[in-house]
Amino acid sequence: MNVLEIRNLTKKFGEVTAVDNLSLNVREGEIFGFLGANGAGKSTVIHMVASLLRATQGSIEVLGKDLAKHRRFAKLNIGIVPQDIAIYEEMTAYENVSFFAGLYGLRGNELRERSEEALEFVGLGDKRKEFPKNFSGGMKRRLNIACAIAHRPKLIIMDEPTVGIDPHSRNYILESVRKLNAMGCTIIYTSHYMEEVEEICTRIVILDHGKIIAEGTKDQLKSIITDTKEIWIGVRNAEELNLEPYRQLPGIMTVKMADGVLQIVSRAEIGNLNLILQRLLQDGAEIRSVDEQAPNLETVFLTLTGRNLRD
Repeated sequence: MNVLEIRNLTKKFGEVTAVDNLSLNVREGEIFGFLGANGAGKSTVIHMVASLLRATQGSIEVLGKDLAKHRRFAKLNIGIVPQDIAIYEEMTAYENVSFFAGLYGLRGNELRERSEEALEFVGLGDKRKEFPKNFSGGMKRRLNIACAIAHRPKLIIMDEPTVGIDPHSRNYILESVRKLNAMGCTIIYTSHYMEEVEEICTRIVILDHGKIIAEGTKDQLKSIITDTKEIWIGVRNAEELNLEPYRQLPGIMTVKMADGVLQIVSRAEIGNLNLILQRLLQDGAEIRSVDEQAPNLETVFLTLTGRNLRD
């Protein structure tokens, strides 16, 4: 069964086409990775599914019902965890969850039980009477999730739920995603942290300029670029390097520097490692390590879109 079906969806803002004749489906029980750099159209699609924007053309079905004709049904079955934290700092944790759950029609004992249940699920049961203004960033993110799941939606959209938080809180949230999925929730997950997507998503779509350019499991996506290789070279004086000459070397597709490591994606059939090392020595670089990496989702994304996910 498809929990979400999108057919020929288009959204225009004046002369700009943000989403271009897009079709996809999300199957029941999936953790569906939805990837795209800034401006790719990802947020526009999410806003249309959440009924925050109306499509220029095309259709969206939630649990088999047309969103345009059954908006209330869709809203009752969708939970949204927005990228920007949407909680009230001057209300207690419990009051926040209770308020949002009440918007979905929960009342009385059911409202109280669901609110308590959601807080316990995200590990904030003992903080129910405390105010979010005193919470850490990770705790606020977890409260954000509690507000989105108290009405027990069938489909949960998590838009960058781990941005700007510490590793412990990130791991807690990822484990919560797995638990929600095991409980029967279908999840659409977006993140700028590619390792998270590799770790938890069962199927992944890559969006660019409003169109799907790749779709499949992580292994299927990696198989797309078997003709590429990734070379990582640790450089002690990395900040002094001009990267442009390296982009001109034979077979080079992308070059970037991250944390003192020169990361190069190259055509696999081109033997250019010696040329790269010679250029580094010519530029006075102090080489610390050389390693060829197996393809990962970051490599796939760079190869297909020509830009980093965080761009």
